[in-house]
Amino acid sequence: MRYTTKASLAALTLLPLIAGAHTVKSPFPGTVTATTKYSSGKFHGAVDISSGRCNYWGAETGVVGSVYWNVTVRTSGVHCSGTGSGTQNEAKHVWASGWTFRQWHFIKTADSYDRTCDRCQVGNEGATGNSTGPHAHLQQDKAGTNDTSWYASHTTKGEAVDRSETVGVLD
Repeated sequence: MRYTTKASLAALTLLPLIAGAHTVKSPFPGTVTATTKYSSGKFHGAVDISSGRCNYWGAETGVVGSVYWNVTVRTSGVHCSGTGSGTQNEAKHVWASGWTFRQWHFIKTADSYDRTCDRCQVGNEGATGNSTGPHAHLQQDKAGTNDTSWYASHTTKGEAVDRSETVGVLD
């Protein structure tokens, strides 16, 4: 009986971790084109997903669950091959822990605005910012450090994904 009580208490200590986890799904159907490293071997520290179609309808926020998204539009218009460093459109959510989840490169649409939502559309697939083609860039970072653990065991470069595909889990 004593062991049952300890096991029950141990299980309760895990509840905040489970309740705090958020699944990340693909923002649109496509292929994972980069993860921790680019093809060149240079560190990337994020997941890139591309359908191969510029202005493809419906780039959704990847995080499952109702969270607040701050949407910053730095570039208007349809851009399919990059607009230069620092000009990417961004949807971001800052967690209480200080980690920030970012989604970059989408094309501005009427859906590109701040709000609390569960997988809402923030634009169309595009290539704003430092980009060589249309894709979504999904990244978690804190104080200049990119976290790669959230996707490391869930997705690989070259993998085909759709909107229901789990790309990673944020703890």
